[in-house]
Amino acid sequence: MPISTRNATLASLMLALGLTMSACSKHESAESKPTEEIAAQQGEIARANHPMPVASQPASFVPPTAASAAATTTTATATATQVSADAGEKLFGSVCATCHTAGLMGAPKLGDKAAWAPRIAQGKDTLYKNAIVGYQGKAGVMPAKGGSQASDEEVKAAVDYMVSKAS
Repeated sequence: MPISTRNATLASLMLALGLTMSACSKHESAESKPTEEIAAQQGEIARANHPMPVASQPASFVPPTAASAAATTTTATATATQVSADAGEKLFGSVCATCHTAGLMGAPKLGDKAAWAPRIAQGKDTLYKNAIVGYQGKAGVMPAKGGSQASDEEVKAAVDYMVSKAS
């Protein structure tokens, strides 16, 4: 092998080694960040890329009286269920998708039945608690409410939405 070819090969190997070492050191420093800081960054990214849905009442909205509320209990329950389903899908799209689409921080991907099965087996109360309060374990990290300002009911609706896609 001529000297110039050998030098070029050696230079290429040194460059590859340098890039590999650089990537390793960046990876190690990323892992040393506190979980809360990573979760906060992910939440900021999610909020920046997907603004929260704004719930609004029509201008003509009049709160029901006790008598009318009793008469329309069935209709109200059906409407609340529909709103919850819509709220879950909206929250997923604006916040949860950041991690649950790509599998970041150990998040089970939307629709991945194998990844969701052991979580679903723990029951919805456990899923709700981990999503609302947060979770850190061997399987991954779940920031409280995905780092969002969503209500507990919206988070539960998002959990229900994700579970429905994995069942």
